[in-house]
Amino acid sequence: MWFLSWAWNSGPADQLYTLSRVCEGAWEFAQPVHMCFVDLEKAFDCVPRGVQWGVLREYGVSGPLIQAVRSLYDRCQSLVRIAGNDVVLLASSARDLQLSLDWFAATREAAGMKISTSKSEAMVLHRKKVECLLRVKEEILPQVEEFKYLGVLFTSEGMEQEIDRRIGAASAVMRTLHRSVVVKRELSRKAKLSIYRLIFVPTLTYGHELWVMTERTRSRIQAAEMSFLRRAAGLSLRDRVRSSAIREELGVEPLLLCVERSQMRWLGHLVRMPPGCLPNEVFRACPSGRRPPGRPRTRWRDYVSRLVWEHLGIPPDELEEVAGEREVWASLLSLLPPRPDLG
Repeated sequence: MWFLSWAWNSGPADQLYTLSRVCEGAWEFAQPVHMCFVDLEKAFDCVPRGVQWGVLREYGVSGPLIQAVRSLYDRCQSLVRIAGNDVVLLASSARDLQLSLDWFAATREAAGMKISTSKSEAMVLHRKKVECLLRVKEEILPQVEEFKYLGVLFTSEGMEQEIDRRIGAASAVMRTLHRSVVVKRELSRKAKLSIYRLIFVPTLTYGHELWVMTERTRSRIQAAEMSFLRRAAGLSLRDRVRSSAIREELGVEPLLLCVERSQMRWLGHLVRMPPGCLPNEVFRACPSGRRPPGRPRTRWRDYVSRLVWEHLGIPPDELEEVAGEREVWASLLSLLPPRPDLG
């Protein structure tokens, strides 16, 4: 059983990468992955304070420090603006997953927390349809074919559907801002490009560390990028101005270059992770079993190794040694040349 949740020294990318690589390996060798996406009811404000002080004592925090922390909660009111309590339990069978869920529910209940059965869901990633009946006490959790975890859609189709969803979300942003920002003549280019960098690009590329891009997805991402930039520059397709010329005029790097550089930066981060970190473990894991007939999907590791070879000329057998040197790797990535524009 695996248990993915927030940790003090990790971010969403760590959890998302771990889950996507587990699903990738299981799909390649036709092994089922039973998942339970768990949501806790009001996790922030229902933890008994006495449990917190006990945990601090278990970690060896001295009495005066605990007293100082306790003073922060005396006669205090809080407003939660952002909360991250998304948890996913993974197992190879429905029976093991039910045992894990029972343990999770019992330990959280002991700490004053309760599973929200209306927001928790079961899912099985497999090439065949598999039923997974999970219970929390007497209630059966709904089983779904797809689930959005930490903002990323997980399905049996890999990341293709998520990339399409990202492109659709970015296009919706552009439609919303079209008259008020993108083509508004009174607004300076500097302001339009700030909107592009701070709203449009993050919407389009969220979760890109997980992507395995094909020529189709590259072409669609570039089309979405240029749709915004062309309008921001006051141009249309009928003007027949090359994408590279528009970017040069606006002083903008190609978005595909930014995405691929970031993916290779993430690769370096994985290589340098200390042993025991889940993202590092799944990165180095070698799934075993028998592959079913048919062309397998491209592994993320093979995809990013090919990126490094194409951009930097570093062969796969030397990749980890070079990426393990933070300063060397950063300097190499800063010199990446852009790909030729597609289409």
